[in-house]
Amino acid sequence: MRALTRRGMLGLGAGAAAAAGLSGCGTLTGGSSGSSSGGGSGSGHSGDQPKVTARRIGDGSTSYTGKQPHQPEQPQPLEAGQTPPQFVIFSWDGAAEVGNGLFPRFLDLAAQHGAHMTFFLSGSYLLPESKKRLYNPPNNRRGASDIGYLNDAHLKATLANVRRAWLDGHEIGTHFNGHFCGEGHGSVKWWTPKQWHSEIVQAKAFVKEWRTNTGWSDLPALPFDYDKELVGGRTPCLLGQDNLLPTARKLGWRYDASSPGGRQVWPVKRMGLWDLPLQQIPFPGRSFEVLSMDYNMMANQSLKTTKAPAYNYPGWRTQSAQAYISGFQRAYETNRAPFFIGNHFEHWNGGIYMDSVEEAFKHIAREKEKGADVRMVSFRQFVDWIDVQKPEVLAQLRTLGVGQKPAGGWKGFLKDTKGTKGAASSSAGAA
Repeated sequence: MRALTRRGMLGLGAGAAAAAGLSGCGTLTGGSSGSSSGGGSGSGHSGDQPKVTARRIGDGSTSYTGKQPHQPEQPQPLEAGQTPPQFVIFSWDGAAEVGNGLFPRFLDLAAQHGAHMTFFLSGSYLLPESKKRLYNPPNNRRGASDIGYLNDAHLKATLANVRRAWLDGHEIGTHFNGHFCGEGHGSVKWWTPKQWHSEIVQAKAFVKEWRTNTGWSDLPALPFDYDKELVGGRTPCLLGQDNLLPTARKLGWRYDASSPGGRQVWPVKRMGLWDLPLQQIPFPGRSFEVLSMDYNMMANQSLKTTKAPAYNYPGWRTQSAQAYISGFQRAYETNRAPFFIGNHFEHWNGGIYMDSVEEAFKHIAREKEKGADVRMVSFRQFVDWIDVQKPEVLAQLRTLGVGQKPAGGWKGFLKDTKGTKGAASSSAGAA
């Protein structure tokens, strides 16, 4: 198998994280041609079937199967003096299963702990390489892709895992298609709003028409309407957000997770969408903070080398796991800002980052299971919750800086807010 590489990493331009020097995505190896209210997670049940007769959409690649299973209860506004929940969102860029077993590994982990996540599917991963010329990427030659295409076995495995993910209650977002990074003319950094629209239309088409493009008639449809499911994404290498947002807003998206170098504070909207960035978190033993993504852990530890000497692995595994755990603890014990974590299904440096994110996941899940109001949810589920909060409550929460506790405790800090049911923002419930 040939490696599928993602080119063009960028440096963080903010504060101490600039010393970390990196953000965005890395290298995908292995693919080639060949409960409490308001956003809590329910338990996952792998492979459950919707209790509604499926209605075919288009060529039958996707189908409407009713309300998504295993969703949280209807979110409610915070009441006066109530402590906010601690939201934690794990997300995955690309979301391909390339024979390394990582996609089902983390679906199993989520099901064991009643957690939900977001999978940012690269649409071109559902396009066979023999049909690659159907993809016309902006400012690049037809059929080009910096992450290549999956072989038939991996494409089928990806379909199976995406289907299972949705049935388990997870969100399917988008990582777009060809993953063009860097400073060159073809990079997503330079794409116009019109070009982003073309990229999104194509990404959706590859998901909605995989049956036509592959010729496979013996596989089950994806059990969702992608036009309604798709409400957010993350750009390649965290580039191009400014020109993406006007297009995403016109398409009815509700959030974007592309901003690099965010801080652990309560989010704001940009151009009408919730801006939900990866965040700078403590990096144990270092004087700077690191972006909350596996690639950035790897790049700081081994200077982008994905196969460094194995004697480094135990220490690096511990350091990266503790970075995630430290980020969680800092938010949970202070301002309760939502914690956003990004990952890739990769075996960089012996797979230590998959081990460290699993360790952090289990640590956070244990806190939830011990009774802490910790909610391991998808981006969409978090947006459902924040959209029903009163604007004055959110404004008050945003006054808390990184690692800042509310003066006088939460009961006093939010004492003047009145969590009246139904006080939703205008975007609540948007598709």
